[in-house]
Amino acid sequence: MSTGTRRMLVVADSDSYLKWGAAFAAQRDASWSTALVLLKTPVLPSARQLDAALTGTRFTRGDTRSIDLDGLTALIETERPHVVLLALRGPLVRVVAPLIAELPGRPVIVSGLPGLTIPAEPKAIIYREQCDMIVLHSKREVREYSANAATLGVEMRFALATLPFLDETRERRARADARSIVFAVQAKVPASREERVQLLQILSTAARAHTGKRVVVKTRARRGEAQTHLEQHDLAALLDAPDIVEALGGVPDNLVVSDGPMAEHLSRAAALVTVSSTAALEAVAAGVPVLLLDDFGIGPRQINTVFVGSDLFGNASDLARGAWRHPDSAWLDDNYFHPAHATTVDDRLDELVRRNATRPLPFPERRFNLTGGTLRRAFERKRMLGHYDRSLSGTLSLAVALPARAAVRRARKLVRILRGDQQHPALFTSAAVPTSPGAHDFGNSRPVG
Repeated sequence: MSTGTRRMLVVADSDSYLKWGAAFAAQRDASWSTALVLLKTPVLPSARQLDAALTGTRFTRGDTRSIDLDGLTALIETERPHVVLLALRGPLVRVVAPLIAELPGRPVIVSGLPGLTIPAEPKAIIYREQCDMIVLHSKREVREYSANAATLGVEMRFALATLPFLDETRERRARADARSIVFAVQAKVPASREERVQLLQILSTAARAHTGKRVVVKTRARRGEAQTHLEQHDLAALLDAPDIVEALGGVPDNLVVSDGPMAEHLSRAAALVTVSSTAALEAVAAGVPVLLLDDFGIGPRQINTVFVGSDLFGNASDLARGAWRHPDSAWLDDNYFHPAHATTVDDRLDELVRRNATRPLPFPERRFNLTGGTLRRAFERKRMLGHYDRSLSGTLSLAVALPARAAVRRARKLVRILRGDQQHPALFTSAAVPTSPGAHDFGNSRPVG
C-alpha cells in the first residue's frame, strides 16, 4: 500500500458497537486517519454511555456527532473515506450498506462482530452479505463463520483481529488489595424475572460471605438509557422492589450497583463474575480471576457455549467460597487470545483499499429475504431507525408489515408444534418480514447485531 494517509469513517449506533468501533479505529497505525459518527437510532447512547464507551480510545465525546441516514451518505460523498466501518447491529448494516454502495467512487464497506458470537449464527452473515469484509476476533469464529458462509453460498471475506479492548499489555500485578467482586450484567441472560431474582439471591449470599469486599453489580446502562439488547428485568430496579428486598432478607450493605467503564472496575477487582459477558475476556486480559456461573445452564440460550473447555465455569457455592478460575491455555489460543502475528485484518484492509482504488470493487448482490421488495426494505429501515425515519414509505410499511409479521410468527410456531421440533425455519426463508429486530444477531450477543 502507498504511504499516503488512508481515511476511515466509523459509523456506530448502540453503546457496545460504539465501544468496539472506536477501539478498532484506535488500534490502527498512524497511516490511518479516523473519524467517528453516531447514526441516529432509538438506541443512541447517552452522554454518560458515550464517555464510558470511548474511555481508552483516541476519541472523546467532542470528537463525535450524531447524524441521520441522509446526512451520513452526504458526509461520505464529501469526505470520501477509503473505508467505512459499519459498527452497527446486523439488521441496520443491511439497511445502510446498500446506500453507501450506490455512491460514486464508493468506499470499502467493512462490518464486524464485537462480542461473544459463538455459536456462529447464519443470520450474522445474512445481515452483512453486502459488506466487503467482516472482522472477527478468534480463530474459532473464523472457522465457524467461514463454514456458515460456505453453507449459505455467500462469498464473504473474513479478517482475524484482536478484540481491541482486551488490553493484554496491562501489568498483571497482584491484586491482594483489590476490594471488589465485580458482577458483569448481561441484558439477555438469565432471561426471566424469576431467574434474575435467583441471581440476586446468589449475589446477596456472596456479599454476606465476603464481608470484606464490595460485590458490585456492574451495569451497562442506567434506567431509561438504551442498550444494544433490551433488558426486560433490570437488576437495579429489581433490587428496589419491596417484595424482592423482603425475599432477599434485605440487601447487604456491600452489595451495590454501579456503572462506568469496565476497565476502571477491573483495575480494583479481586474477581470478575458473570453468566455471559465479553467482560470475562477483558478480565482475563487484565489478569483478573473469573467465575462463570453455570447455575442457569450452559448452552446457546445462555450465550456461554464459547467458554466450554475454558475451565472458567463454577456455581453459586464457588462464588461464596471465592473459588475463582483461570483459563486453560489451549482454549485461550483458539478463543480471542491468539498471538498478534496471527491477525490478518490490516493486510486485508490494505488489499481491499488498493484494489478499490485500482478498480472499484463489485457490490455483492442481496440474496436473502427478498420477498416484499421495496416495501420490505422500507420496513427494515423504519424498524431500525424508528422515529428518525420520517419517510412516508416507512410509515406505510408498518401498516402492512406488522400484521403480516405477527401472522408469519403464528404460522411458524404452529409448524414447529406440528413437526414436534424447535427448529427455526426463518433463517433461510424469504418471508415477507424479517425476524427479531435488533437481536444481537451480535449472533444474539452476542453481537451480531
